[in-house]
Amino acid sequence: MQTDTVMVNGGGANDHIDELESKDRHSDINGGDDSNEQEVIVIQDTGFTVKIQAPGAEAFDLQVSPQEMVQEIHQVLIDREDTCHRTCFSLQLDGNVLANFSELKSIEGLQEGSLLKVVEEPYTVREARIHVRHIRDLLKSLDPSDAYNGVDCNSLSFLSIFTDGDLGDSGKRKKKGSELEQIDCTPPEHILPGSKERPLIPLQPQNKDWKPMQCLKVLTMSGWNPPPGNRKMHGDLMYLYIVTVEERHVSVTASTRGFYLNQSTTYTFNPKPANPSFLSHSLVELLSQISPAFKKNFTALQKKRVQRHPFERIATPFQVYSWTSPQVDHSMDCVRAEDAYTSRLGYEEHIPGQTRDWNEELQTTRELPRKNLPDRLLRERAIFKVHSDFAAAATRGAMAVIDGNVMAINPGDETHMQMFIWNNIFFSPGFDVRDHYRELGGDAAAHAAPTNDLNGVRAYGAVDVEGLYTLGTVVVDYRGYRVTAQSIIPGILEREQEQSVIYGSIDFGKTVVSHSKYLELLAKTSRPLKVQRYNVLNEKNEAVELCSSVECKGIIGNDGRHYILDLLRTFPPDLNFLPVDGEELAPECQRQGFPRQHRHRLACLRQELIEAFVEHRYLLFMKMAALQLMQQKANKDASRNEKLAAITQTSETEASADATQTTASDSGTLVSTDGPVQMDSGEETPSKAATNGPMEPTATQNGECKSPLEGKELEESIPGLAQAKELAETLVAEDGSGIDQKNREVVLNACKAVGSISNTSFDIRFNPDIFSPGVRFPDDSADDIQKQKQLLKDSAAFLVSCQIPSLVKDCLDQSALPMDGATLTEALHQRGINVRYLGTVLEFVDKTPAKAQLEHFYRIGIIELITRCAKHIFKTYLQGVELSALSAAVSHFLNCFLSSFPDAVGHLLADELVSRRKSRKRRNKVPGSGDNTAWASLTPSELWKNIASEARSYYHFIIQCENVDQVVEKYGVQKITLLREISVKTGIQIVIKEYNFDSRHKPTFTEEDILNIFPVVKHVNPKASDAFHFFQSGQAKVQQGFLKEGCELINEALNLFNNVYGAMHVEICACLRLLARLNYIMGDHAEALSNQQKAVLMSERVLGIEHPNTIQEYMHLALYCFANGQLSTALKLLYRARYLLLLVCGEDHPEMALLDSNIGLVLHSVMEYDLSLRFVENALAINSKYHGPRSLKVALSHHLIARVYESKAEFRSALQHEKEGYTIYKNQMGEAHEKTKESSEYLKSLTQQAVALQRTMNEIYKNGSSASIMPLKFTAPSMANILEQLNIINGIIFIPLSQKDLENLKAEVQRRQQLQESEKNELLEKSEQPLEDGPLELVDKIPVD
Repeated sequence: MQTDTVMVNGGGANDHIDELESKDRHSDINGGDDSNEQEVIVIQDTGFTVKIQAPGAEAFDLQVSPQEMVQEIHQVLIDREDTCHRTCFSLQLDGNVLANFSELKSIEGLQEGSLLKVVEEPYTVREARIHVRHIRDLLKSLDPSDAYNGVDCNSLSFLSIFTDGDLGDSGKRKKKGSELEQIDCTPPEHILPGSKERPLIPLQPQNKDWKPMQCLKVLTMSGWNPPPGNRKMHGDLMYLYIVTVEERHVSVTASTRGFYLNQSTTYTFNPKPANPSFLSHSLVELLSQISPAFKKNFTALQKKRVQRHPFERIATPFQVYSWTSPQVDHSMDCVRAEDAYTSRLGYEEHIPGQTRDWNEELQTTRELPRKNLPDRLLRERAIFKVHSDFAAAATRGAMAVIDGNVMAINPGDETHMQMFIWNNIFFSPGFDVRDHYRELGGDAAAHAAPTNDLNGVRAYGAVDVEGLYTLGTVVVDYRGYRVTAQSIIPGILEREQEQSVIYGSIDFGKTVVSHSKYLELLAKTSRPLKVQRYNVLNEKNEAVELCSSVECKGIIGNDGRHYILDLLRTFPPDLNFLPVDGEELAPECQRQGFPRQHRHRLACLRQELIEAFVEHRYLLFMKMAALQLMQQKANKDASRNEKLAAITQTSETEASADATQTTASDSGTLVSTDGPVQMDSGEETPSKAATNGPMEPTATQNGECKSPLEGKELEESIPGLAQAKELAETLVAEDGSGIDQKNREVVLNACKAVGSISNTSFDIRFNPDIFSPGVRFPDDSADDIQKQKQLLKDSAAFLVSCQIPSLVKDCLDQSALPMDGATLTEALHQRGINVRYLGTVLEFVDKTPAKAQLEHFYRIGIIELITRCAKHIFKTYLQGVELSALSAAVSHFLNCFLSSFPDAVGHLLADELVSRRKSRKRRNKVPGSGDNTAWASLTPSELWKNIASEARSYYHFIIQCENVDQVVEKYGVQKITLLREISVKTGIQIVIKEYNFDSRHKPTFTEEDILNIFPVVKHVNPKASDAFHFFQSGQAKVQQGFLKEGCELINEALNLFNNVYGAMHVEICACLRLLARLNYIMGDHAEALSNQQKAVLMSERVLGIEHPNTIQEYMHLALYCFANGQLSTALKLLYRARYLLLLVCGEDHPEMALLDSNIGLVLHSVMEYDLSLRFVENALAINSKYHGPRSLKVALSHHLIARVYESKAEFRSALQHEKEGYTIYKNQMGEAHEKTKESSEYLKSLTQQAVALQRTMNEIYKNGSSASIMPLKFTAPSMANILEQLNIINGIIFIPLSQKDLENLKAEVQRRQQLQESEKNELLEKSEQPLEDGPLELVDKIPVD
C-alpha cells in the first residue's frame, strides 16, 4: 500500500517541503532540534481542575490548562447541555469578575479546586442579538441545510449512519451458546461486482436524526423594532415575534434584565408586560414555561446534539461545497434573513459596526515574533485564522460583485472594466481591462494571470522573509466570471500607480526602476525560489539591477511596509508553450511537437518542477566531480597537466555543444561515464556523447531519470562520489578559498557542465525574464543570457523526457494511484507537470508498451481532459445568461453534455414575469443581464464539436467523438463520473435523485434539478511549519522501524497541528491516519479505531464525502473494526467505500482489487462463501489485468480464492487455484522462499482433505446409509487467520504482541478449538521477537512487484 508515505495534504505540502528545509538552512529561526524538544515540554503545562456553579444547575468539575483564556471556559459552558442556553454571563472567583481575555495562569488565587460562579449579566442590544442567534443555532444544530447550502463552514458527514452512532461495542457478533449469530451481509445489488447500475441516491443516505424535532414554528424579529425612545428608557432592547408548536402567537420583549412576554399583537403595539410575564434571563427558560412541546423537544434535541461526535459539528477552516443535495425545505429564519440584509453586506459580524482592516490584520500577524516554539505557534495560528476569515469574506464579496450587488468604484466605465471595493477588499475582474495584456494573449492571459500571481504569493509567503510583504489574495470563479480579491495597500488608492512603484516596471519592462531596500529583501528569496539577480536596461539604456521578474512591483505603503505585488512571473517561462523566433528546443521536445502555440504567453514552469530539475542537476554535478576525482587518482602516474587539459577541454566542448546534445551535457556526461576513465585521449568523448545523445531516446530516459531513490545505488556504483561530496561540502563552507588548484578545477568543470551560476559551488538559479517581450538586457551579460536560455530549454526538456515518464512509471508500479480528476491533477503537480501537458501525458501513455496496465490512468485522464474542455466552454456560455434564466441554462448545458437525447432544447422563460421593455432598460448594469438568449440554441452535437476542437487547440489531443455516447463507448467512461467531475469543477449543485442519462426521448435534466451554483475558490494555505517538521521526522522514524519514537513524534505533531489549525484540517487528517496505523501495528486496536474514526469524519468534512482520500480512510477503518470484532460494521464500511469508488471512477481500477479482497475476506469470516467468491474472483481479475498474471498480488488472490473453496469443501477448485499461486511463487521467489514453502504445505493439506472426502463418499456409495462415517473436519475460518490475511493484503506485516495481548490470545485460542496447533506456535513465535528496543520490521514479506 502506498498510503503510508503519502505526503500530508496531497499536493500542497510538497511545494513547501523544500522551502522549509531551505528555511532551516538559511536562517536562524530554529535553534536546532534540541531547543525544539525543550520548548515542546513547556507547552504541555500540567492542567488542573476547577468547580463551576451555574444558577439552577448542579456544580461540575472542569479540567483546564494554565494557557487557556477565560473565554475558552465561556465556550465550554455555551456548548454544554445543561448550560447551553446562557450566553450573557460572567465568571466570578470570590466575587471578582474574571476578564474574558486573560489567561488562567495570570489570575490570582485560581488553583486546583477553586469554585467559579456563573453570574447572569444585564443584556445590551449586542448581547441580546448574540443570544437570539445562539438559540437559533441550537434549534438548528441537527439540521443539515447549512451544509447543503454551503454556509458558515458547515459540511456533510455520513460515517455515523454506517457505524450506528459511536464506534463502541456495537457491531460485535452476539454469541448464542457456542453458535455465532448470522449477520445479514448481502450488499445492495448495485454494489456487487459486475453491476452496471450507478445510483446517485445512496451517496447521501438519510440520517434519521435529521428529521428535525420541531420546537417552534416561528422565531423572528418583530415588525415593532426598534423600540421607540420612551421604551428604550424602560430598558427595551428589541422585540421578537414567536409562534409556538401549539399555535400560540406571542410577542416578546428583550430587555436589559432578560426576556418577557408583552401585550403587543400583529397590528397593535402594547409594550406593557403581559400577565404573567415570565421574565427569564434566558429565552429558552421563557419558552419552556409557555410551551410544553418546546420544553420536551428542546431537551431531547440537546441530548442528541451533545451525543454527536464533535467532528461532525465543528466548523471547517474553509467552506466545502456539496455537488448534490436533496430538496431542502425553506423555513422561516430570522437570523438568516437579517444576516442577508445587514451584517453580511459591508460588515463582518464579529465586530459590529466596523469593517475589518484585512491588510492590517494579515500583515500584523506576519510581524509577530518567531524566536521560539510557543511564539511561532501563536504566530502561525494567527496567520492561519486571519487567512481563513479573509478567504471567506473575499468569497462572499466576489459573489456579491458578480451578482451585481456592489457599486463599482468606476461606475462610468463599461461593465467588464469595473473595479470594486467591499469590506476593505479590492476586487478586479479577470478580463483584459485596459489592453494591459494585449501582447500576451488578451483575456486568456488576464484569466491565467491571477492564478500565476497566487502561486507567486504562495511561494513568497512560504519563504517568509521578515520585512517583505505580499497581499492577501483569493481567486474566485463564479457563474462564468473570474474575480481576484486582494487586500488593499494603505494609501495606494489615493495616488497614481506610476508614483507609487519604486521597484520593477508597470509597462512590462519599457521603464524599470530599482531600489536598494527591495534588492536586499528579495536577495533573501533568491536562493529558495531559485531566482537570479540580473541587470536589465531601462528606457534610458542604463542597467538596472533586479532580483525578481520585471512585472513584480515594489510599493511602500503609507504604513511604511515594503509590499510586492503582481508576482505572476515568479517562476521562469515554459518554453514548450512559448514559441520564440530563432530559438531551437532540445530534440526530445521537438519530437513531441513542442514548442506549441498556447492561448497566452504567461505559461510558466511550476515550482515543483524547478525543485526537481535542480535536484537532478545536483546529482549530475556530484557524478561529474566524482568521475574527475577518480580520473585524477587513476592518472597520478601519467603526466598530469596533459590529462587536466583534456578534461577541461571535454567539459568545455560539452558545455558548448548545446545544440547537438539532448540537454546541456545531461546525456552527454552520462554517456561519457566510461569515457575519460578508460580512454587516454579525452577528445573522443564529446563526439561520442553527442552522437549518443539525441539518437537513442532510451539512453536519455534511462540516463536522465535518476530519481532521488536511485541516489543510493549511485553512491555505491561510483567510487569517487563520497570524495566529491566532501569536496562540495568544504567548498560551500569555505567559499572555495582553502582548496588546492586541482580540486577547484574539478568543481569548475562540473559547475560549467550543469549550468551553475557560480564557478566555485553548485548553484542553479533562473532569470524569469529571459523571453519576456519588452525586456532588454545589457550587452555585457550576453554570455550569461545564453546560459540562462540554455537552462530554460533544459528544464523544458527535463519536464518532457524525465518528469512525464517518471509519472507514468509511478502509475505503472502504483506508487501513484489517482482515482479522480483532483487526485490526477495533484499527481501531475507534485512532479511539476502543468495540466496543459495532459494531452502529452495521455499520448505518452498511449504509446507505452504497458498501455493495458495504465487503462485506469488513461481513462481518468480522458475524463479530466473532456470535463476541463467542457468547463472552458461553460465559462463563456454562462457569461451570456441573465440571472433569471440561470437554472434553465445550466440544465440545458448538462443535457447537451451528458444526455443521449439528441435534440435537447433550452427552455426560454415563457412565464409572465419577463416583460421585454423592462429588461432592455436595465442593460449593462449587471454582468450577464440583458436579454441574451443565445445559450438556448446550443445543441449536443455543437457542444461536442466545440469540446473536440478545444481539446485539439488547448491540449493538442484528438478526441474523435461526436456525442457523449461515443465517448462512453470508446473510452469506457461513466456518465455519472462525468457529471460529478463537471459539477465539482464548475460549482454546480444538483438535486440528488436517479437521472436517466440514456433515454433518447426526453432530456436528463430539467431546470428544477439545478439547485445552486457555488463559487470555486483558490487561496493560499498557510502551513504549520513546526508541526510539519515533527510529522516528517515521525514518518522517517516509522520508516526506519522505530515505531515508539515515531508514534511520540506524530502525537506531538498532532498537538502542534491542533494548536495552529484548530481541530479540523487536511493535515490533521493525515496525522490521525498514520497514528491509527501505528496504534494498530503496535497492537492497540481500540486506540487505532478511535483515531481512524476521527480521520474518516475529518476527511468527509474537509475533503468531501466522496473524495478518494475519504474512500481510503473508510477502508482503513473497516480493517480496524474487523480487528476489534465489529464485523457487521466493517462490512458496512467496506460496502460504502466500494459504492463511492464505483461512483468516482468505476469498477476497473487497481484500488478496487484491494477493496474486493478485503470484502471477500470479511465475508469469508462470516461464512458467506458464495458472496465472498464473487468479490475475491473480481479482485483476481483486476490484479491480473493491472499487475500481469505472474505478479505476487495475483498469487495472493489465488490463495484467497483457494481458501474460500476449501471452506466450501470444493477441493478440486481449491487445488487448482493454489497450484496457480504456487507456480507464481516458485518462479518469482524460488523453491526455498518461505512463501513457496507455505504454499506447498497448503497444497499438501488440501490434497489430504480431498482424499479424505473422497474416501468418505466412496464409503457411503458402497455401504449405503449404514456406513460408519469419519467425522469430517470442516474448519470455519478462524478470526486470527483472516486478520493475518487482511494485514497482508493491506500491506501491514508483523504485529508485535505484548504479554497482555498474549494472554488474551491464548484464552481466545482455547475458546476456539478450530485454531490449529501450528498457528498457535506461529503467533507465539512472532510475539517472542524483541519489542521495545529493536526496530520493528515493517517490511512487507512479499516484495511488491
